[in-house]
Amino acid sequence: MALNNLLKAASELNGVFFLAERLAKGEKNFAITGWAGSGKAWAIAGLFLRIEKPIAVITHSDQEAETLKEDLESFLGQDKVKLFPGWDIDFLQTEAPEAEIIAERLEALAALQKKESIIVVVPVASLFQPTSQPVMLKDYTLRLRVGEERDLGEIVQTLEKLGFKREAWVEEIGDYSVRGGILDLFAYSIDSPVRIEFFGNQIESIRTFSVLSQRSTEKLNSVTIFPLREYGVNMEQINLRLEELRPEARRILESAEYYQSNQPGWEWLTFILGFQKSTVLDYLPTGSILFMDEPELLQENQQRLLAGWKSNLSEKSLQEFEPELERFVGAVACQLSNFKQINGEALPALSDSGSDSVVNLGQQEPPLLGGNFKLLEKSLEEYQNQGYRVYLVCDSQRQKERLQEILENWADKISWEAGGLNSGFVVPELKLVVLADHQIFGRLPFRTPARRFKEGLAISSYKSLNPGDYVVHIDYGIGKFKGLATLILDGRTRECLELAYAGEDKLYVPIEEFRLVQKFIGKEGEPTLSRLGGTAWEKAKARIKKALADMAEELLQLYAERKAKPGFSFSEDSLWQKELEASFPYQETPDQLRAIEEVKKDLQLPHPMDRLVCGDVGYGKTEVALRAAFKAVLDHRQVAVLVPTTILAFQHFNTFSERLKDFPVRVEMLSRFRTRSQQKKILEELTQGKVDIVIGTHMLLQGKVKFKDLGLLIIDEEHRFGVAQKEKIKKFKRLVDVLTLTATPIPRTMQMALFGARDMSAINTPPAGRLSIHTETVRFNSQVVAQAILREIGRGGQVFFVHNRIQTIEGVYRFIKELLPDIKMAIAHGQTPEDRLEKIMLDFMAKKYDLLLSTTIIESGLDLSNVNTIIINRADKFGLAELYQLRGRVGRSDQKAYAYLLVPPEASLQETARKRLKALEQFSELGSGFHLALKDLEIRGAGNLLGPQQHGFIAEVGIDLYFRLLEQTIQELKGEKAKLTVQTKIETDLEAYLPDWYVPDSRQRIEIYTKLSEAQNQKEVIEVESDLKDRFGQLPEPVCNLLEISQLRLLAQSEMIEKIGLGDSKITWEYSTEVSWNREKIDNLAKLIDFPVEFRSKAGLKVSVSTGKDEKSNLGWLKKLLQTG
Repeated sequence: MALNNLLKAASELNGVFFLAERLAKGEKNFAITGWAGSGKAWAIAGLFLRIEKPIAVITHSDQEAETLKEDLESFLGQDKVKLFPGWDIDFLQTEAPEAEIIAERLEALAALQKKESIIVVVPVASLFQPTSQPVMLKDYTLRLRVGEERDLGEIVQTLEKLGFKREAWVEEIGDYSVRGGILDLFAYSIDSPVRIEFFGNQIESIRTFSVLSQRSTEKLNSVTIFPLREYGVNMEQINLRLEELRPEARRILESAEYYQSNQPGWEWLTFILGFQKSTVLDYLPTGSILFMDEPELLQENQQRLLAGWKSNLSEKSLQEFEPELERFVGAVACQLSNFKQINGEALPALSDSGSDSVVNLGQQEPPLLGGNFKLLEKSLEEYQNQGYRVYLVCDSQRQKERLQEILENWADKISWEAGGLNSGFVVPELKLVVLADHQIFGRLPFRTPARRFKEGLAISSYKSLNPGDYVVHIDYGIGKFKGLATLILDGRTRECLELAYAGEDKLYVPIEEFRLVQKFIGKEGEPTLSRLGGTAWEKAKARIKKALADMAEELLQLYAERKAKPGFSFSEDSLWQKELEASFPYQETPDQLRAIEEVKKDLQLPHPMDRLVCGDVGYGKTEVALRAAFKAVLDHRQVAVLVPTTILAFQHFNTFSERLKDFPVRVEMLSRFRTRSQQKKILEELTQGKVDIVIGTHMLLQGKVKFKDLGLLIIDEEHRFGVAQKEKIKKFKRLVDVLTLTATPIPRTMQMALFGARDMSAINTPPAGRLSIHTETVRFNSQVVAQAILREIGRGGQVFFVHNRIQTIEGVYRFIKELLPDIKMAIAHGQTPEDRLEKIMLDFMAKKYDLLLSTTIIESGLDLSNVNTIIINRADKFGLAELYQLRGRVGRSDQKAYAYLLVPPEASLQETARKRLKALEQFSELGSGFHLALKDLEIRGAGNLLGPQQHGFIAEVGIDLYFRLLEQTIQELKGEKAKLTVQTKIETDLEAYLPDWYVPDSRQRIEIYTKLSEAQNQKEVIEVESDLKDRFGQLPEPVCNLLEISQLRLLAQSEMIEKIGLGDSKITWEYSTEVSWNREKIDNLAKLIDFPVEFRSKAGLKVSVSTGKDEKSNLGWLKKLLQTG
């Protein structure tokens, strides 16, 4: 338990002792007041420790519920605290709630149903949301345990009843798959999917597994599987109830999207039809305590909730349900009175302070420090002199270690805890001070929303082949994949890739050569098919390789020049550097930390840095740059931050200024947001060295810009600058340290290809707790637009509305104004005057506008955590990369974000536009990886970094082959000799393939064949074998043969054997002509062979051995021989 010592102190409070004693005597109503910050959660935790009974904390808002839950978890641990969150859908909305919300709700209900002693935190909205009847949840929950006898068929029937759907493999919640005696499923009740293996009717093992690799990760003794919905109602029951309604109400409900689609999303429908009447209160065990947080606010929000529901019913002409709704709300309010209650009021004046049932905790707020460490040390001294115990609670272990370094004189005088609290508090009664580290720096607490289901779709990667996909064969060029073909050759079953080429030619690729085939990713649209037997493909490869040699030579020359040139060696981290890093309001991801360390290491080297940092939208590249800039300034060197747009310059200026405000660092901005006189003054002060960091657009590259001592140039999105500007940047790279940032994902293949020619750091990990962005393509509809805008404004957020035509943007403004006359709205685009644009952006950041209507000028860099809905008009006219970048402007906080892609109401979409929009909807996770949804970002990324000519080459041969050629070229130019290799051909009559009954899905078979074909060593084949056993069960004979032949092929290739013939009684093999033999070597080989052997040497050495064994035994014998030799 993270804060065990503090928890023990809470249970010793006089007020807590008093409440526990009175509750034990059966008294019912109390009030508690006088808390500060997280002291409320601390006192509740102390009471819970004393009474050991369930406590339901009813909060007035979702945010307060999250805050209380986090604080309570810090004191009690996650097992003792559950959140019962409200649905993230509006009343009568047709969408299903988020999976994580349903999971949390069901988990809380299940814990209460088991009579566990827990604290459940309930926002007032979820208190009045219906849920499953306790008996239904119990009946619809499936519990499985290792060793018990269960019928797999019956379990499958139950899963279907619970709403699960059968798939080829499990990727998402609600999926299940059956392969022989193995059942995979993904349920709400556990963070990862589970694999249940049967031996007959007995459950032999239960294991969690990874969605990404599909491999088992952890053994379990049992698993509990919740239903996928909180309601146990089917379509037949709904139809019967609808028959009882008046025709108009029935028509409205039947036209609803959730009714028509027969999909989850019936939460409110089942409620208003009278099926759902239970609430979380029905699950509270006898003797549970209610803590009513801020009763007046609870009452206000309850009334607001009911009024909103009535208004919604009225808008939909469903007023007949109002009386039932009021009865339900009244029944819940009445039910509350059946429990012992503690009313919590933050201010003593609001409680009945004269009553002896009121407990005043008498807590105080901690001192405001604002990042002033001298003031902190003075406060610590005062507390120490007064005999107070001081606890400093840090968000993480790393933050704790940083602060201990900064406050080394106090390291042994105060208690250090890593646990995370939302705010500190002072308890005079116990002479106790609790400080939260973020309050020392005057920033918000770091909050990580719990992500239960962290992995996205992965096994069906963007490289997985489907019939109709275009592919590239290294030797034969671009073809079209038709499917897996099963051929019977010489009485033996073989699976091959069937590829179609120009002129109706066909090519069958055997499984051992699958590595030569890659999915074609080069351009949108259909590529031209190659012709078998022609020379065009080889000519194209040769031409591209020659052009690659020119580009790679320049890269290598720049790299060598930079390594040879002496540069400024920056100092190691100072105390101020550590203070800045400790004040970062978020927890760094591992990739981000690695990038920061790599940049710092480069800065400290005695030659100029030129490092590229690649990271997806919102992955924290700016913080990497900011820390590098601060390091340079601390060594009295100036920093220039070069950005492509005025808006991005403005964003970076605000970010740098805010982060560095507590240090003597002067940050300025050079862009069209500055007047001529302001620009002139900034230029003068740059020359004088009075400006430490200047952030600007291409203005920074003008000849009149002079620095006193420029030490670091940071370039954001270099590819967006023109040719002349890039030439100027290239000159900088020979003079000063350069750090380049790009939000374009860089494929791993490209990183490997450029190894040794470009220093590169990749940030591939999304920030902790970042939620997926709900992405939806909708026909343009004024009601949809209005609902999306009002929902965001209603929860205190703001909206981006993107319309990318300046000529018609005023018309869209009028449309929205007529639709929603009360919202505050502004327009921003490239022709907006500079001073006006700056004011609009500042006012929007200050939340003076609800909605910003703009062109794509917001595409790059804007980081506004309060904007969590984006509406993109005519989304069909955007490229996938643009849509992805635009969507990345939202979802930068712990709020659920929404992206609406509007398309015309009637016009049919082009196929390419339809694919783009579908891909963006499918991959809603931040940093969905390099899936289909990001394929053109990869291509664009390569083109951006390597130039437009290279982009054309990628479109010609595909991205994978392009990088293979690039890697070869760089190795050749560096003088690295290519390793001699052979591709061993093995002739055998053994059946060696993956039967479709064992691995039913053809895509999975292709994936496994490709892994075996690409395997570089025995370990990788053993990994495939282990994977097959784990995912599909015991290996059948053809699969065992396939794996053994793959191992033999690797052994033979390492010995330079070109051909092996396996048969009954005899084995032959031939060595490459590159292998030289003499009498002694042949004699040594002969000594290893216990059977009659014949050697022949015409070109390469040929060996024939008469073993007298069957073919399977000969395979094992030769494997053993090659391993020995």
